[in-house]
Amino acid sequence: MSERLARLLGGDELAWLVDRARTRMERGRPLTGSVSLTGATHGQRRAVEILLGRRAGAGASLSVSLEEVDRVLRASGACDGLAEAVAVLRGPVRDLTALAAEREAAWRAAFATLDAHLSGRSASDGRALLGWRGWLDSSGLVRRLAPEPAGAGLLLDRLVAVLARLPSAGVPIGRLAAETCGDAHALDDGRPVATLALSAARALAGLPYAAEGGADARRAAWAAVGVHLDELSSLVLSLGLPGDPVPGEPHVRTLRQLRRAGPLAAGLVRLCENPVVVAAAADELGAACPPLVCVNGRPSAAVWRLLDLLAEGGSTFAYHGDFDWGGVAIAAAVHERAGFTPWRYDAAAYLRAGRDAPLAGRAVPTPWDPPLAEAMRRRAVRVEEELVLSDLLGDLAADQAKTSCW
Repeated sequence: MSERLARLLGGDELAWLVDRARTRMERGRPLTGSVSLTGATHGQRRAVEILLGRRAGAGASLSVSLEEVDRVLRASGACDGLAEAVAVLRGPVRDLTALAAEREAAWRAAFATLDAHLSGRSASDGRALLGWRGWLDSSGLVRRLAPEPAGAGLLLDRLVAVLARLPSAGVPIGRLAAETCGDAHALDDGRPVATLALSAARALAGLPYAAEGGADARRAAWAAVGVHLDELSSLVLSLGLPGDPVPGEPHVRTLRQLRRAGPLAAGLVRLCENPVVVAAAADELGAACPPLVCVNGRPSAAVWRLLDLLAEGGSTFAYHGDFDWGGVAIAAAVHERAGFTPWRYDAAAYLRAGRDAPLAGRAVPTPWDPPLAEAMRRRAVRVEEELVLSDLLGDLAADQAKTSCW
């Protein structure tokens, strides 16, 4: 740096002027027009007057023309204008626009593997994950978990390996973590890949993307995509199935028990969403109740395992659930995996049912009866199973009467 340049522009009193010029250059803006300083000190005004060779004015703010500074510097021979002076005094000027573009390109590259995976998902999964992918961007979750693109890319690659296995037919979470991430604890609560994978699992299950607090909510979300945290806490409630220890009493099986069981032959098995149906059937029909299984909200790994065993034994299914979008999403998952005929769970049954409460939430297709979704959108009323419980019990009694006649 020349002594002349240091004397003209290098003092502390003009540091603000150099910094303003540098900011403009970094943002790709020309060094034209004026810059202003509010509340300038006497020393700062005096430094400007010495630089420009004139009075700096007496207003509330101090304004300096950048073109005038450029001319003064050139005329003095201290440097080839203001741009060169800034580079000499502050070092090379960054191109912030180019740097921002490079960083955004790096972030796009970090998400490339995830986006390619999502584009190859099935239609139903793709719909479920489309909104989740947008939520990742709007929430900034990935950037909070991994602030730099390189680290985010590694994290998202692990996430893709997990997503490629979801939904699962039933896998322990530790095994899933080990086989996809090379770390049996990668999906432990609070780990970055677990946070992202759990939000994706919730999306696949039709739940809100942001995780709810508590181990039960986490367990239910994983269970909805066939992942269980342990074999003893994953349960399924049933009545009237072969092998029930006490005829006529509801029976709870653990996933551990079902993993050691063989195919079950039970003929037509009716499926309900809520335990109240099982309890009422046990009270009214007892040992005469035909096979009934409760999915109990989002099916657990134990529910999926039991349905698989029943299907292997040649059983068929008839399904009823709540007439709301959450209930429809549960039914859609069961229909896609196990198949069923609707049990008072179609548009005609919905329109006959009484009113319960306003229907809210995001619409979900009903492939077993496409008119049902449209009827629910138009009527906009939710109907819980309890409201039609007497009809369901009547159907169960009629099934038993037919079986007795045979």
